[in-house]
Amino acid sequence: MDLLALTDFNLVARHGGFGKAARATGRPKATLSRRVAELESALALRLFERGARNLKLTEEGRALFERTAALLAEVDETAAAIASGGQKPKGRLRISAPLHFSQTAMGRIAAGFALQYPEVRLEVTSEDRSVDMIEEGYDLVIRVNPNPDESLVGRVFLHDRLVVVASPDLPRPTGGRAAPGVARGASEAQTWQVKTSGGRSTIKIEPVLTLSTLITIRDAVRAGVGAGRLPISLVSHDLADGTLVNWGEIDAPEVTLWTLYPSRRLLSARVSAFLDFLKQAFPNGTADELAAYIGR
Repeated sequence: MDLLALTDFNLVARHGGFGKAARATGRPKATLSRRVAELESALALRLFERGARNLKLTEEGRALFERTAALLAEVDETAAAIASGGQKPKGRLRISAPLHFSQTAMGRIAAGFALQYPEVRLEVTSEDRSVDMIEEGYDLVIRVNPNPDESLVGRVFLHDRLVVVASPDLPRPTGGRAAPGVARGASEAQTWQVKTSGGRSTIKIEPVLTLSTLITIRDAVRAGVGAGRLPISLVSHDLADGTLVNWGEIDAPEVTLWTLYPSRRLLSARVSAFLDFLKQAFPNGTADELAAYIGR
């Protein structure tokens, strides 16, 4: 396969047309068209559907683009690193991170990383959905308790746990009665299994508020409207100050935050630098470290 033709195909696919690719790169439009046609002929495949105004990847073209774009980027990065005499992080780094982690910690992390690596253009998208790293062009994703995925390599960088907390003015229910609760979403369970030094027990709640983010739940619990199920890292300062009390730890596996990246790709200098930066921010990966990072 002609590497130059493959490179030109990726340019056209990324920019969405021969004219746009030519204007963005300064390459002649005719050359790009000829190279792509040669590639299609060599592969005996149609890579683009050519309309009067639009250019659209075929299914085969999309598959080729998804599988070769990252590889060509790595070739460029390697050549640039060799030319500069080292693996200095530079270029765009796209990260998808969960909403709560983004709201509480990612701002400081991103700022610190940008100051340390000014030649890296960091782009962080905050979302809780599972993204397709290859198709959507992410270099790294951060996820909470992700499902196993053979196509991804991952490592845990933070541990947390859920606790039930409430205002000191809200009495803990006894005799099987329900306590007012702040639920996260309409599907929140109305019984919480907890464990304390005295053993395991069940807390029934009657939702009085339904909110969508952990920070808004914490703020509502602080106001005394009801009990909430929250990460210990988010409320540890409140517990230490006595403004909230702990009704017990949720009887479930711990919460783990993972960094994930495609297993078939070599780690770029940018990704390696970001992983090292997270390790410096949370050397032991504990909930206490995250609480200290979040602050009050």
